[in-house]
Amino acid sequence: MRLKSIVVHKVLGSFNFAAAFRRFVVAAVAVIVTTVAVSSVAHANPKYAGIVIDAKTGKVLYGENADSLRYPASLTKMMTLYMVFEALEAGRISLSSKVPFSANAAKEPPSKLGVGKGRSITVEQAILSLVTRSANDVATALAEYIGGSEQRFAQMMTAKARNLGMTKTTYRNAHGLPNTAQMTTARDQARLSIALRQHFPQYYGYFSTRSFRFGKQTIGNHNRLLGQVRGVDGIKTGYTRAAGYNLATSAELGGRSIVAVVLGATSGARRNAQMTSLVQRYLPAASSTRGGSNVIAKIDTSVAPSQATAAVSAGDVPNLPQTGPMPGVRYTGVSAQAYAASSSANAASAALETMRPVAPAATTGAGVPVPQPAPAYMPDSGAAVAPVAATESVAAASATPPDVDSVTTASTTPSSGWVVQIGTSPDKELAMDLLRNAQDKGGKVLRSATPFTVAYGDGAKQIYRARFGGFHEQKDAVNACNALKKKGIGCWAAAQ
Repeated sequence: MRLKSIVVHKVLGSFNFAAAFRRFVVAAVAVIVTTVAVSSVAHANPKYAGIVIDAKTGKVLYGENADSLRYPASLTKMMTLYMVFEALEAGRISLSSKVPFSANAAKEPPSKLGVGKGRSITVEQAILSLVTRSANDVATALAEYIGGSEQRFAQMMTAKARNLGMTKTTYRNAHGLPNTAQMTTARDQARLSIALRQHFPQYYGYFSTRSFRFGKQTIGNHNRLLGQVRGVDGIKTGYTRAAGYNLATSAELGGRSIVAVVLGATSGARRNAQMTSLVQRYLPAASSTRGGSNVIAKIDTSVAPSQATAAVSAGDVPNLPQTGPMPGVRYTGVSAQAYAASSSANAASAALETMRPVAPAATTGAGVPVPQPAPAYMPDSGAAVAPVAATESVAAASATPPDVDSVTTASTTPSSGWVVQIGTSPDKELAMDLLRNAQDKGGKVLRSATPFTVAYGDGAKQIYRARFGGFHEQKDAVNACNALKKKGIGCWAAAQ
């Protein structure tokens, strides 16, 4: 009996080991097959193009047909939003401005928000609908609101692409619906993704929106990687039959940051699998040190809606290098301290506002009229913009939130530490309204922070930056900004 029991145990033990070994082999084969399938996607699909760029250094970590022309589909809306953010930052429109819907906008095919002719939504609702539902009717309404017409807005978009060094991109509409002349490349879309992050950190958070409430609708984001792949914080999906499945992605984790673009995938699942593979493989390979030479030149060429019918004036296009994915810094008088102030691209973008562009060679792009840089950030002399003494400040930080309305003229701003900037405005009172609104929504986040505005420029070209000071450490300012973003307040942290 005992011998029989021993034999049974030996047999069962042998069986369990064999079964476990088979499961291991099957799992290993599955991993290998998946890896091979994802890595060979370019060879199986002639439409495919992809790129991964280290957002700190501009180094290309991966590229496949990165400069081949492709259709952008709804990645087009990234440029539409760039134009909207530019107008917002310049104070030409606000998040509460009403965007009217013409018959032309209302009749656009899905995906759409379904706003009827003659009705309107706010600019913020428009932004959220583009990020989540990728609403074509909203894109057209924004184009008509800012550009006066869809055609003129497309010209402005193409001109902006040239300003950003997107030399192979042409826009014909604001939504990305089929147009054989509307072309781009994976490299160009990566440049645009980086520019959105660096130039508009106060608005970039919209791209991580998971869902958007509009009336009785709850609209989910088409980007399935949000919340599923570690580090991914946006940015935009796209699809048309001609383009295939497109995706631009930003990922940041552990001090490393990349942008990646996949164009022309054969299905949404394969697009997502390829992007997941790229992020997981190349984010750990990105630089963990702060870069400084990768800032894309920021030139304000936005117009107010009231100026939308005016002709676009021809101007210069920055002579950006085309050998790499990122242009170098095109500014003079930049000290090492200007970049040493922060370890983030957001602070580099902040430093950018106080630098003067080098005059580029006079060129234009393929017959497309290029608007001149607006003078909102520099005086007539063309000299570097120097900050004027703070027009408003408050008493030193205390246990209770300082009252924005108690601010007095010509007081002293915080002279050291870190600040959280929540926006800019050409009007002092509007900048104060930004501070009041942030203080109301922020609650205890801003309890000991000092609200103030700083004027830059002179005369009609003066702008006011709305800021909260009194943060002694970088992490304090970053944590406060992250908390504000969760409350719907755009912001970025920078050294004072």
